Amino acid sequence: MTKAVLFDFDGVLTLDETGTESICKYITMVTGIDRNIFEKEYRKYNEKLLFGKLEHEEIWEELCERIGQKIDIKILFDSFINTPINDKMLKIVYALKNNQIKVGMVTDNKTDRIKSIVDHHKWSDVFDGIAISAEVGTGKSDVKIFNEIFQILNVIPEECIFIDNNQANLVIPKRLKVTTLFFDHKKNDIDTLKKELLKAGVEV
Repeated sequence: MTKAVLFDFDGVLTLDETGTESICKYITMVTGIDRNIFEKEYRKYNEKLLFGKLEHEEIWEELCERIGQKIDIKILFDSFINTPINDKMLKIVYALKNNQIKVGMVTDNKTDRIKSIVDHHKWSDVFDGIAISAEVGTGKSDVKIFNEIFQILNVIPEECIFIDNNQANLVIPKRLKVTTLFFDHKKNDIDTLKKELLKAGVEV
């Protein structure tokens, strides 16, 4: 019996494929900086940001020096809350909540970004648990982040469904006996996802 549905964030709950895409797109739109230049420099810090070895405030001054332009860090935090949300997917989240199914988020992401977004959208009462790679120290290529969400939600893997837009991220949860569903963010086919959930025993 399914007790919890776990969602990836970027590319599932959002319309952009990755968080880096959302951040870079917004900042360069607001500042007029060439996106290729900004993204190239930002990506140099990305892995350490994702795994909690660095935080944005620690790298921001150096990043600005690298691109030759001072950017108010407020614009970075504005980029977090301006991440385009997939409203159709969010309706599934609320439907699951109404059906007494636990809802979790498992994401390779930066802590400050996810917490800003959760606070902005008032999702702390929506998601029963959130596991973030920057807090756990590992991403979805490791069992640790999944064990973290199982513990938070007080469920076992066999009671969970996990939805991600990257096939590689489904390998570990599938090995753990989680029911996994691939979501193609480019198609954003919510109706097909609902059918797949129904096949897995969950109606939305």
